[in-house]
Amino acid sequence: MITTSGLTKVYHSRGREVTALDGVDLHVRKGEVYGVIGQSGAGKSSLIRCVNLLERPTTGTVTVDGAELTALAGRGRRAGRELRQARSRIGMVFQHFNLLSSRTVQANVELPLEILGVPGRDRSRKALELLALVGLQDKAKAYPAQLSGGQKQRVGIARALAGDPKVLLSDEATSALDPETTRSILQLLRDLNQQLGLTVLLITHEMDVVKSVCDSAALMKGGRIVESGTVTELLATPGSELAQELFPLSGAATGPERTVIDVTFHGETATQPVISQLARTYNIDISVLGAALDTVGGRQVGRMRMELPGRYEDNVVPVGFLREQGLQVDVVEYVDTPIDTLVGAGGSRTPRAQPQLVEEGAK
Repeated sequence: MITTSGLTKVYHSRGREVTALDGVDLHVRKGEVYGVIGQSGAGKSSLIRCVNLLERPTTGTVTVDGAELTALAGRGRRAGRELRQARSRIGMVFQHFNLLSSRTVQANVELPLEILGVPGRDRSRKALELLALVGLQDKAKAYPAQLSGGQKQRVGIARALAGDPKVLLSDEATSALDPETTRSILQLLRDLNQQLGLTVLLITHEMDVVKSVCDSAALMKGGRIVESGTVTELLATPGSELAQELFPLSGAATGPERTVIDVTFHGETATQPVISQLARTYNIDISVLGAALDTVGGRQVGRMRMELPGRYEDNVVPVGFLREQGLQVDVVEYVDTPIDTLVGAGGSRTPRAQPQLVEEGAK
């Protein structure tokens, strides 16, 4: 439904060039909720504004629902009409609502329909239908100043749906809301996605947003997408940064000859007593250093950091047992030299520094 290829955006400011997007390739499938996450300055907002050409890309292409928007931009009157028509099928929800304070809630929702030249009676009917869809049918005659933040965002969503879009873009739509209101808005977006068949592309810096509503996700850094895929695929990918951010774990080996592993559970494995089976089968004592469990995309998913006694070579079979049960296992750390024999400068005892993620077979 949405494809960007080689997308770049360079801003010019006071004689300097700032590259906000650096060769971004993005693929959003029809009917999914796709989250783009990253810190401030990663290029997320520039990306979403280039998708509907609020910002013109410096280079690269943007295709939405089969129409290459970048090919239509700036190519005469006919192409301009085609571009406006294509953009009318893309709804946009903003972080700060962008409602007109002098208009009623209903009139704010009707605004896109006015621009499209829809007759007054049809505008009114459509606006009231959309307000009912977002649960605000009783606020039609109210003004934005009389609404809460969550209600304002619902009006913004209703307005974005006025043109019967196939794609809904959300630019940090929940970052100005409290946690409870955020959950209700995210649930509304998911309901609209399912009821209307909307494809939703949302920008966020909150991992909880990805965890609660997204089918797929991409991590942006420095104007580039460094990791992308379905949330389920990412959770099953060794060393995935997104998986680690979704389920952060901490804890290091507590002594010599120890192996620390991260185990990811999802689907049916999340409810099976696999760890107790491991302990009984191989008669080993397992220490749990950290754990996290949540629901992602309607499925229970969890991660656990565990310490196994012995060197990595001693634990190849137990690790293999976990993988045979359908679990993702990452070896984080192992210590196979007694700490007492590691002597630092000045004779002080210093534990060996360990890498963040150990490749299998590496020392």
